[in-house]
Amino acid sequence: MKPIGAICLGMALVLTGFVAKAQQTPEERALEERLRKESAYAEIQRQELVNLQKETVHALQLHNNSFFERVYSDDFVGTSPSGSSMGKEALVNEVLSPNVKYSTFVVSDIRVRIFQSTAVVTCLWSSRGTAKGEPFFRQARVITVYVYGPRGWQAVAGQETQLPG
Repeated sequence: MKPIGAICLGMALVLTGFVAKAQQTPEERALEERLRKESAYAEIQRQELVNLQKETVHALQLHNNSFFERVYSDDFVGTSPSGSSMGKEALVNEVLSPNVKYSTFVVSDIRVRIFQSTAVVTCLWSSRGTAKGEPFFRQARVITVYVYGPRGWQAVAGQETQLPG
């Protein structure tokens, strides 16, 4: 007897949804459609920013400066784990440096917050390799600020904080 009651309740809820939908004004339907489209667009933007974080790590591992030339704004300012400030040119020089070789470089725990045309992306970087011939394993919390413009998402600021251990 209980399954029949559950089925009837489910059908009643579905029918109530159809009736409520039919009673919407054209303005309410238009608003619902606009919100649905905005939500889909926001998800596309979020996924694009997640992909940029993954590409950043890949470009660092491969010493690929063209990624940074394309995605990082000319007035980018970043803070290294040691606390020093660097612009785009210094960052590109660091990327090209043969002193650091990565055997693995993984990005995880990517979180994206979008505020109109600005996005704040935080993540965890885990890398292993050699620096000046010495082996290393390090993890860092990274924050990157992006602004959306005519060239798409551009990194304008960033900070890397090395975790202890």
